Formats: sequence, structure tokens, C-alpha cells
Amino acid sequence: MSAITQLSAAIAQCPLVAILRGVRPDEVEAIGDAIIEAGFSMIEVPLNSPQPLDSIALLAKRYGPEVLVGAGTVLSVENVEQVTAVGGKLIISPNVNTAVIRASAERGLISLPGYFTPSEAFAALEAGATGLKLFPAEGASPSYLKAQRAVLPKDLPMLAVGGVDVDNLAEWMAAGAQGAGLGSALYKPGLSAEDVSHRARAFVAAAAQARG
Repeated sequence: MSAITQLSAAIAQCPLVAILRGVRPDEVEAIGDAIIEAGFSMIEVPLNSPQPLDSIALLAKRYGPEVLVGAGTVLSVENVEQVTAVGGKLIISPNVNTAVIRASAERGLISLPGYFTPSEAFAALEAGATGLKLFPAEGASPSYLKAQRAVLPKDLPMLAVGGVDVDNLAEWMAAGAQGAGLGSALYKPGLSAEDVSHRARAFVAAAAQARG
């Protein structure tokens, strides 16, 4: 299955990426279970988390191909190789690094680089990005995204990341985002699996309502 097919299927199931920045390997499975049981189908463990590759390996083994698991804050080709080695499928970056994008595409992985301007967006797509994330979305606005969607490919998977919460998710999706990446509004260190479950279910409900 191609990267775009995998990503499109995951977004169709649930258009939200759980960003578990700061999660530890000893808690990641309980947190992951809470998120998956709420309806999510994509989980990102940023590489600046404690022992991130161990957490990614645990999640990839636990959920198999039914859930897209991978890394965030991927900044180098070496990072791509490390994530691939532990079974990660998602390569998510905060920036447009064409070497990282190409390395991900060559390995059949899902590349979701962060961009902010149309120039960055088209450079990422030319390098082989599977989709894009507007980052930080809180530094822009839904109207900013809507204007960009007028020139970007209509079928391009687009996520808003940074500052997205239950209350503004619908506004971002109405502006042209297929979904969103959720950080501290969903998970931050210190939250229990039960806490995360409540937040995850609220986000899934908000996404369903936004889709009509």
C-alpha cells in the first residue's frame, strides 16, 4: 500500500494525530491504548521525548499495520533510518528538509513536513512529501490556510498543528485542513491514561461534528 493510500485511509478513519511529546516507554502503551480506544489511528512520538525509539517500537509492535505510528521532530536522514529500523511509518518534521522528505519517500514512509509559506509547501511537495502540516498553526489563522488551499493541490492531505483545541478544530477543518496534530491539548507529561482518554474522546467527537 502506498504512503498516500495509507495516510488517506487513516485520515478517513480519524483525522487526528496524537503527538505524545515527553512520553516515556514505561507509560506509552497505556497512553496509546487510551488514544486508540477513543478512535485515533495515528500516533507520533517526537524524537525529543525520553527514549523515543523504544516508545515507537513498543507502539508499532502493539498495534501493527492498523495504526500509523511514527516520529515527530525528525531532523535528519539518520533519524529517518532510526525510525524505520524500529517499525515507524510516520516521519513528521517541524520544517521542510528536502533530504529528510526524499529519504522518507524512498523508503515508502509517510512524510509530513511542517511548512508555513506557499514556497515551502511547493518545495516539500516537489521533494516527495505525502502531505503537509501547517506549523505553527497558532501563528497563522484559518483564513490564512484557506487562502493557501486555493493554490495547493485539492487532494493534498493537510493538517493544522500547533494551538489546535476542541473549540477551534472545526474552524480549521472548515478552512481546508483535513485534520490536525494534537499536542499538549491532548497529552502532556504527568497526565494519566484516564486523563488522556477523556481528552481523546472529546477530540474525536469534535472531529466527527466538524465533518458533519
